[in-house]
Amino acid sequence: MTNLTHKSSKREFDAGHVPITEEFDSPRRTLPPAAPLVVALVVVIVFIVGVGYIFRAKPVAQGQIDDVFFSQSKDQPNSMVSIQITLRAVGAKPVYIKTITADLNTGGNSYTDEAASASDYDRYFQAYPDLRDHTMKALAVETKIPPGGEERGSVIVTFPVDAGQFQARKSLTVTVEPYDQKPIVLKEIGK
Repeated sequence: MTNLTHKSSKREFDAGHVPITEEFDSPRRTLPPAAPLVVALVVVIVFIVGVGYIFRAKPVAQGQIDDVFFSQSKDQPNSMVSIQITLRAVGAKPVYIKTITADLNTGGNSYTDEAASASDYDRYFQAYPDLRDHTMKALAVETKIPPGGEERGSVIVTFPVDAGQFQARKSLTVTVEPYDQKPIVLKEIGK
């Protein structure tokens, strides 16, 4: 009997004796093992999601439109609208009001007006007497709302619409823009 030794069917890689059919640009030769790559990718994704969660934008204030009153004199082409709103500072910093605007969408047209100055309210009440009964104290520009505090007030704006157009409105929004923070958009509920 002849003693035969069988060579191993799986050859060890020898750089000096590489068959011509071997390709060195194959993924087996150029890419690292998949397991460490997957683990590293998962760690990076978890880190990015964690940083995004920690530094996400947090609301500074919340609010709502409490009441809306429309008034138009027969001799005036424009209407006056008194909007009662409530704002609550829910952030850790106080809210200082920079500007207040109102937007009216009648379906076909859109109108924007900046809130009237509190010093003009008495003059408006003379021209529109029924407006006085539906207006609280003015929510004025430069009002400071402390953290956890609440401020209620009225905003008076003017729109070139009649009572029919106003009653058929698609939306009414009030935008309160604080200093150095995102604007607070209040939408009328029920319209």
